[in-house]
Amino acid sequence: MIREATPDDIPVILAMIRELAAYERVPQEARATEPQLKEALFGAHPAAFALIAEAAGTPVGFALWFRNFSTWTGTHGIYLEDLYVRPEARGGGHGKALLAALAEICVARGYQRFEWSVLDWNEPSIGFYRSIGAVPMDEWTVYRLTGDALHELAAASPANGA
Repeated sequence: MIREATPDDIPVILAMIRELAAYERVPQEARATEPQLKEALFGAHPAAFALIAEAAGTPVGFALWFRNFSTWTGTHGIYLEDLYVRPEARGGGHGKALLAALAEICVARGYQRFEWSVLDWNEPSIGFYRSIGAVPMDEWTVYRLTGDALHELAAASPANGA
């Protein structure tokens, strides 16, 4: 069963975020807090949305996503930030059901794209994504600016008198 997350799901979503970070070999990077997630998902201006996969009434997975925008299509899309199914529930169709629910949201709302990133060593996920018809964007490289480099660039902003 797939359903929209509620504020009561915040603790389990946070737990699964930490499980995902451990799986991705970076547990120290999962620093989000319950208050941050509550504000991001259920505040006055939600920045993200989440779906929960349940088996026998127990949460076994989640998908956390946000809207993006394509200047080329002139429409919004979905960017899937996290997709996670607990190990004991894998192979039960929960991941595909979460992706199908997000695809349904895209189609219903007229969104033209549904995108996400996957670590290049995560062969089980890559195989799964290919099996549902997803294609890699091999010509694109993701860049990230964080920490000191982010602050240094912000300090160079003309708005800061630089």
